[in-house]
Amino acid sequence: MSSAMKWFLLFVVALGLGLAAASTSSSSSYNFYRLPSAVRPQKYHLQILTHLDNPEELRFAGTVKILVEVLQNTNNITLHSKNLTIDESQITLRQTSGDEKKDNCVSSTEVNSGHDFYVLNTCQELLAGNVYELSLPFAADLNKQLEGYYRSSYKDSETNQTRWLSITQFEPASARAAFPCFDEPGYKAPFVVTLGFNKKYTGLSNMPVKETKPHESLADYVWVEFEESVPMSTYLVAYSVNDFANKPSTLPNSPLFRTWARPNAIDQCDYAAEFGPKVLQYYEQFFGIKFPLPKIDQIAIPDFSAGAMENWGLVTYREIALLFSPNHTSLADKQRLANVVAHELAHQWFGNLVTMKWWTDLWLNEGFATYIASLGVENINPEWRSLEQDSLSNLLAIFRKDALESSHPISRPIEMVSEISESFDQISYQKGSSVLRMMHMFLGEESFRAGLQSYLQMYSYKNAEQDNLWESLTQAAHKFRALPKSYDIKSIMDSWTLQTGYPVINVTRDYAGKSAKLSQERYLLNTQISRAHRGGCWWVPLSYTTQGEQDFNNTAPKAWMECGKTGESLPKTIQDLPGNDQWVIFNTQLSTLYKVNYDSHNWKLLIETLTEGDFERIHVINRAQLIDDALYLAWTGEQDYEIAMRLIGYLQREREYLPWKSALENLRRVGRIVRQTPEFQFFKRYMKKLVTPIYMDLNGLNDTFSGIQQQDQILLKTMIANWACQYQVGDCVPQALQYYRNWRSEAQPDETNPVPLNLRGTIYCTSIRHGSDSDWEFLWARYKNSNVAAEKRTILTALGCSREVWILQRYLEMTYDPNQAIRKQDSMWAFQAIAFNEVGSLLAKKYFMDNVNFLYKFYYPLTKDMGRLLTPISEQVITQSDFNEFRNFVLMSRDSLKGLEQAIQQSLETMLTNVQWKNRNYHQMSRSIQKLL
Repeated sequence: MSSAMKWFLLFVVALGLGLAAASTSSSSSYNFYRLPSAVRPQKYHLQILTHLDNPEELRFAGTVKILVEVLQNTNNITLHSKNLTIDESQITLRQTSGDEKKDNCVSSTEVNSGHDFYVLNTCQELLAGNVYELSLPFAADLNKQLEGYYRSSYKDSETNQTRWLSITQFEPASARAAFPCFDEPGYKAPFVVTLGFNKKYTGLSNMPVKETKPHESLADYVWVEFEESVPMSTYLVAYSVNDFANKPSTLPNSPLFRTWARPNAIDQCDYAAEFGPKVLQYYEQFFGIKFPLPKIDQIAIPDFSAGAMENWGLVTYREIALLFSPNHTSLADKQRLANVVAHELAHQWFGNLVTMKWWTDLWLNEGFATYIASLGVENINPEWRSLEQDSLSNLLAIFRKDALESSHPISRPIEMVSEISESFDQISYQKGSSVLRMMHMFLGEESFRAGLQSYLQMYSYKNAEQDNLWESLTQAAHKFRALPKSYDIKSIMDSWTLQTGYPVINVTRDYAGKSAKLSQERYLLNTQISRAHRGGCWWVPLSYTTQGEQDFNNTAPKAWMECGKTGESLPKTIQDLPGNDQWVIFNTQLSTLYKVNYDSHNWKLLIETLTEGDFERIHVINRAQLIDDALYLAWTGEQDYEIAMRLIGYLQREREYLPWKSALENLRRVGRIVRQTPEFQFFKRYMKKLVTPIYMDLNGLNDTFSGIQQQDQILLKTMIANWACQYQVGDCVPQALQYYRNWRSEAQPDETNPVPLNLRGTIYCTSIRHGSDSDWEFLWARYKNSNVAAEKRTILTALGCSREVWILQRYLEMTYDPNQAIRKQDSMWAFQAIAFNEVGSLLAKKYFMDNVNFLYKFYYPLTKDMGRLLTPISEQVITQSDFNEFRNFVLMSRDSLKGLEQAIQQSLETMLTNVQWKNRNYHQMSRSIQKLL
């Protein structure tokens, strides 16, 4: 057992949270976490009547008829049902095919609430080979929990009346809360959905409408039947009753493509309606498979917990992820929107057409959709250079998250529903995407695409696991000679998907012998773990270039680091390297997820080129890599801060976005620790010195965006402005305050806003930080009046920038007050803004600890959002006593932290690594900075 696992289990035992299956209050003897395999569904007929007329009684009732095929003789049918009222006197069971059709019935039922099982014991044995029709009536309220079949609402801007709608969110395991079903991804079946509702509304589902007819007894109600769907998993079923408007797309040769929103936001649908069909067509060509449904709808939901959901043919989104306003949405928000739409539409193939067998391989859905979306956005908007940005952002996130011992493998066993939800994290998305990018780069375009196409064709409308994908890619790799015959994708990729973490590769050059010895070990932030316990071996494709050749375009491996039969790392020597006058850089374009530590002479040569030479000949991603590696290795003591600080000194010359992003993300983490210490004055002076030249070069806060040719320069200016105002560089603060005053003096500030669009986040925050109570109230009024989700989030974050304790405390309480204007899904952004603020951090931590029971009930069952409140708290705990206090709080609050085990372990480990850093590096770094001032 790894030390990480021991640490994890000890902690879980201490918490008293246990990993065993939840105990059940029922008499059901079946307690395995998966459904029994004696029967499987062949088809669902789902009929639901939704009542939206009375706000006091928002509810639904329906019947599901499931054709059930019997695979083994059995005396019961076990499926899922959760929080549904089922009138058992109305349940029917009849045989529809097979020899001697006999009457059958349900004699009794049992429940297992731990696994949401509903067990129907039959009057007579069900025989293998026969098919039965099971009919179950059900009813429930439209809930407020943002999962299952739930309610949402918006205010009609003309009448100020609340308008209600209904919508589904079933992934990962909430279809069972809307209708009884076999709620596992492996049970694919076609669905015939019929919705009943008042005819003043519109009904939407996965498929186009087949027919509409009046309800047999309710005046003004209709039944709308939709066409039969393709076979699909229950988590992809979707339906909604609403009064929305839609914008059809006009791209030729596209399926019917509509974008839906509340009527007072339909003018914000233009961009998504234009972008969606383009990316769909790109995927049809990339995968070599046409989109299989006759239509696709995308719909913006006012209350929505996820970013978006890829329901087949009816994709649901938060408003911020689908709606775009040219006058209110920044470039960064526009890019995020494009990425989310591209991600969800990539799922129509990876996830919907081919689905993972079980949640263990969730990453096959999410990692693929994340990576393929980057390719889709790059194809449609190459001027954004978003493929490089996404790749680096994903790697930077994983270099952080996966350096925690409490991280987890990409592919991991899942035995409880709460564990499924925890898997929707950076490891499944960003690490999954990063290892696929690595594979794309070492296989090359031809093999990668051919392998994916054969995999999708082979498993269309079926379920697969990662080994199936490895087989398809190995065949393609050998066919196109992208890999030696003795290599197979499974051996290589299992080392990345089945073990936690990533390696640091130590490169020790022999300058006289013109060679280098390479060794690998797991990179960890927790420096108390001895090297002997780090272990791990990864198959690493080694791409590299030298100062002489400077070929950064070739990302194909020149050699491999291999693992032996028992998983040990095999030694590697690279020959034919240059002498001591030339550097070597490994991992061209950061194609693989590993850090590199060189000997001191190679670092010296690199620093010389960066600070005095032709630094731009080093690829921009590799410049970002050198910064990130040097600062991480200094953090863990494997490198001297002197070297790291000398290296990033070259940024005075750098005018590209990615290296600055890499540096500032690292410096932000250090800053959050150092700002709590007496020597912060030196760090402040250093940041001012570092940022001033580029701030002046980019023309400060002047609205010069129209003259910027490269889109990523807009992102650079946005990021630098934020840091410049934070550290009071030049005229940043006075200019921000002037923009804000100008806005406040407008007669109609909701219609006219003179603040430059891409600088609004910085200017609002700076003005609240340095402003008055009335400045805060003015921005809060703009929040309440705004009709654009992206603008609302920008304002929500800026309101947390105040330095007035009473304002921040009031804001915390408003965030969780249901009578205020902040929706539940957005509460996390307000909390994080307060908690990341140096004045607000202690208030937010205290609020969390004092109100943990309330917060648990507020977020339940979506405890993942509650886990996100821990991020800013954990990044700012830097003393042993604060660490001990929080650890004791966790032990005392175990009942209010169920489902947050992973977030808590990672938070505690982050706190511990901060404490270690302060004890080990604080004075050393401070001395290094003072030398540079």
